[in-house]
Amino acid sequence: MGNADRVIRIVLAALAIGLYFTGTITGTIGIVLLVLAGVFLLTGFIGTCPLYMPFGLSTCATKEKG
Repeated sequence: MGNADRVIRIVLAALAIGLYFTGTITGTIGIVLLVLAGVFLLTGFIGTCPLYMPFGLSTCATKEKG
């Protein structure tokens, strides 16, 4: 997972957590977003996304050998 992907995940998670705890988003949608924020935080800090693996996706910049 690339640095930009990690930063975006962490920022989105922080935003969702902030919206939930300020009461802007409540109910079922709030709980779903809170769980999703937890997943984003976890994958952002670990630096890997399990959903990328089966599809062969990568957001890391690759260095070309020359």
